[in-house]
Amino acid sequence: MKYKTFKKASILAVVLAIFTACSSDDENEIVTISEEVVSTSEDIVITSTNSTGTAEGDTDNTGADEDDLVENATFENTVQIVFSDTSVTITNPVPDDVVITQDGADVTINSSISEVAYEISGTTTDGMLKMYSDKKFKLSLSDLSITNADGPAINIQSSKTIFVVLEGTNNLTDATTYSNIPDDEDAKATFFSEGQLVFSGSGALNVAGIYKHGIASDDYIRVISGTITVTEAASDAMHTNDYIVIDGGTLNLTADSDGMDCEEGYIIINDGAFTINAVDDGIAASYDIDDEEEPDDSITPYVTINGGNFEITTSEGEGMEAKGTMTINDGTINISSYDDGLNSGGNLYINGGNIYVYATLNDAIDSNDGITITGGTTIAIAVRTDEPDGSFDCDDDTFKITGGTILGLGLNTSFPTESVSTQNSVILDGISANTILNIQSSDGTEALTYEVPYSVNTIIYSNAKLETAETYNIYTGGSVSNGTEVNGLYTSGTYSGGTDSGDSFTINSTVTQIGGELGPTGENGGR
Repeated sequence: MKYKTFKKASILAVVLAIFTACSSDDENEIVTISEEVVSTSEDIVITSTNSTGTAEGDTDNTGADEDDLVENATFENTVQIVFSDTSVTITNPVPDDVVITQDGADVTINSSISEVAYEISGTTTDGMLKMYSDKKFKLSLSDLSITNADGPAINIQSSKTIFVVLEGTNNLTDATTYSNIPDDEDAKATFFSEGQLVFSGSGALNVAGIYKHGIASDDYIRVISGTITVTEAASDAMHTNDYIVIDGGTLNLTADSDGMDCEEGYIIINDGAFTINAVDDGIAASYDIDDEEEPDDSITPYVTINGGNFEITTSEGEGMEAKGTMTINDGTINISSYDDGLNSGGNLYINGGNIYVYATLNDAIDSNDGITITGGTTIAIAVRTDEPDGSFDCDDDTFKITGGTILGLGLNTSFPTESVSTQNSVILDGISANTILNIQSSDGTEALTYEVPYSVNTIIYSNAKLETAETYNIYTGGSVSNGTEVNGLYTSGTYSGGTDSGDSFTINSTVTQIGGELGPTGENGGR
């Protein structure tokens, strides 16, 4: 171990001899100040190491569908509608097949033919667009602004695919209550569709969902491109029955319930930028088989993240929730949640990405059916100390680690399953908040440099830097020069000046525990 030695006293020993002339019998009195030594770390080079095991879970599923690409469809006829405050200008080349009626700025379209493109623009403060069609169609919104005083702004009563192309800046606002909806029709959002909604284009759509949801489909929603902002929603910002697929674009979602919810299906996110502020869950595939009297076994409420950048904040709910399995293959995910940050009713797989989860009430990462981590960087923090909440919690199920970088801070943690884990882990006591934790081998090779943001009982760490049969020493404090860090974890720079804690450990098995507390374990989990 490389170290420097400093003297806390400026004098190693002081010998004071007192001689008295009056007596030759007097003994010399010697006073000694003993030496006290503190060991501090020499300069240690910080390295970035992140191994990857074999990916598991939903690894190849992008939800791709050629039929959802507007460029693969053809449109022979174009209908133009321009709103104004009290009237509408309509250009309709096929009036026998596309019947349009209007009442002030309320427009209703009934179409019986295919290959129709609608170009909608203009502004109305008391109007709506309602559409019926037996065929799929294209709906281009170009600098459109609709506020409806008694219902949805756009209400599509068609079960077919609607290609929504965004151009310019578009604004939609619905009513506080809906009073113009027939009993045999459903409408529950500012932008509502019975059919599939496929968004693309380079424009923006701003939605205020005052009555219930912001954007909703009783089928599915796909976002390919564009900027979609739900400024408020009395319920969910984006809501579907069957599934949600996001391939790109920017989504800013604010909701009094969920940011993004699929009621009876799955969610796949391939790319995109997401800022979600929700009272309940940020992203949720919410069909709970256990709560259904007659559950539909064909419904698979999973969540798969293949990429994207996520900033998710919840005030009462979870960051991401899947009632089935959850798989994270890539992406940059930052979650600040009240309840669990990541919650999976089935297995939870992390194969890549950079994940930071902070939970104030419950576990940071929680699975009811096992956790498998094969790659990426995952920092999981659960700060509540009066309940048994942990950084990683999979009850008595398997906790498998084969790659990646894992840092967990909490009251406790689940114990990695040694029989299936191939990457070494260490469980240790927490340290003071805002203090650097450094682990280095006996020859001065850095294994971890992390600025601990909160004081917790238990820290779990796993990385390929922890080598079998090697002895490691723990330093606290000190500083990093010329460093690169993300969420407190340093991947480069030079560490120095830390104080040797006196704790050391030798890795003789896949999991080494020298402190901290364990969460629930059982026949499938734990040692």
